[in-house]
Formats: sequence, structure tokens, C-alpha cells
Amino acid sequence: MTTSIDRRTFLQSTLATTAALAAGGARAAEEKKPKLKKAVKYGMIRIKGSIQDKFELIKSLGFQGVEVDSPSGINKEEAVKARDKTGILIHGVIDSVHWKDTLSSPDEKVRAKGLAALKGALDDAKFYGADTALLVPGVVNKEVTYEQCWQRSSAEIRKAIPQAEKLGVKIAIEVVWNNFITKPEQLVEYVDQFKTPSVGAYFDCSNMIKYGVKPGDWIRKLGKRMLKFDFKGYSKSKQWVRIGEGDEDWPDILKALAEVGYHGWATAEVSGGGPKELKDVAERMNKVLEL
Repeated sequence: MTTSIDRRTFLQSTLATTAALAAGGARAAEEKKPKLKKAVKYGMIRIKGSIQDKFELIKSLGFQGVEVDSPSGINKEEAVKARDKTGILIHGVIDSVHWKDTLSSPDEKVRAKGLAALKGALDDAKFYGADTALLVPGVVNKEVTYEQCWQRSSAEIRKAIPQAEKLGVKIAIEVVWNNFITKPEQLVEYVDQFKTPSVGAYFDCSNMIKYGVKPGDWIRKLGKRMLKFDFKGYSKSKQWVRIGEGDEDWPDILKALAEVGYHGWATAEVSGGGPKELKDVAERMNKVLEL
């Protein structure tokens, strides 16, 4: 009788331990995955109708947020009402004149216009309830050297930092094909020079494949500096392709995001369209992000 009870107790204990280990393993695996929220750029929603109609569409497809341009033709009050009615968050704004009125321009008047636009984007972000203003800091070309782009853009950004800190909105420096900042170490140095959490990095996982460093390695080096990320699909042989058909190593990107503790927005930056096209975008995002 004692042997039977002992055997039964042993089996129950073993099963309980096995179940606990399995549950712990499942939790550990879950913890290693970043918690991401899907978003689109507002301009990707190409249907007729009100802002609320557009927000309702993307909500029905599983998106949780959008990024909007600043300045733009969007009625800001209407956008906020649509946000409140649908639950679609406006998580960030995009400085829409940073290519035209660059902060790296040799013309002081152009830089002043660029700075005014950046400050306007910070104000708009606060109005929408967004926490970042995306900025391409400058452009290197035949008129502007790398060093000049660094120095001029840094000086202008410093002028906007007090406003960013006051509003609680972060300036997110994006990496693009502007011949400026093509290595993760450069972006780390650029962000760190400001010595404030109000300036961080906006990493485009697709843009930087061209320069040879894996997106996952960019993320690991950026660490907590990375405020947001977006992506498209980029192939070294075909250039721009649909999400999931490029050279992005998505398993490694997700692993890197988990390693640095990134839990936040993942925003698509593709052509978009109507319900059919946006549904395809949503499904592709779900697949690569393992949502």
C-alpha cells in the first residue's frame, strides 16, 4: 500500500514538474519575442472618405496606429476626433519638409525654415498625442560635405531640444539614402552627442540593407536609443519589393528587438492602397513580425 502511494505521489510530482518546466519554457519563449504594434503611414490609406473612415478601415485590418505628416493637409481637430472614436493612435509625426528645407543647407535662411518646420512637427506631435517627430537631419551632396552636414544639422537640432523636452516629444533621427549616417556607429555617435533622451533613433530596417550591415546588428548597437522602426522590402538584386520578399533577416531582427527590450511600434512604409492592398500589407506584416 505504501509503495503504491509513493509511486502515485512520485508520478504526480513528476507530471507537475514537467508541466511547470513546459510552462516556464513557453513563458521564456514568449518573453524573447518583442511586443509590437502594427501601424501604417497615413498616406498609405488611399480611399475616399473622412479621416474616421480611413481609421475604421485600418482598424478592421488589425492596425493599431498611424504616423502623419507635419505640415500636411490633414484637419488636425478631425484627426484627433477620429483617433478618440476609433482607438487608432497617432503614434508619431513626420517632418515633411526635411528634404526640402534641410538643416544641413549652406543657406542660413533655409536652415531657419527647416528648424521652424521641426518645431512645428513637435507642436503637432503634442497635439495628436504622439511621442516622436521623425527627422531626416540633413543631406550630403556636392554642396555639403559629411562634416558640414553633421555640424549644421546638430546645431539646429540643439535649438529645438528645449521645446522637445518641454512637450515630452522625442526627435527621432531616421536613416535614409541621404549619404549621411550609413553605419550604426555613426548613428550612435550622432544621437549620443546631444546628451538627452529627447533625441533618439528611428531605424528603417530596409533602407540600411544597401550598406552591408545586417538590420539586426544595427538594432543591437542602437539599443535603447531606438525609439521606433519602419520597413518596406528591399532586395539587393531587385531593389524595392513587397514586405517579406526582400533581404531582411526577420528572425534575426525580431531576436535583436527582444535583446534590446524594444516593445513598440512597427510601421509599414509602402505604397498602400484600398482595402485589398492594405489587407495584403497587414498579412505580410503579421507573417514577418510573427504576430
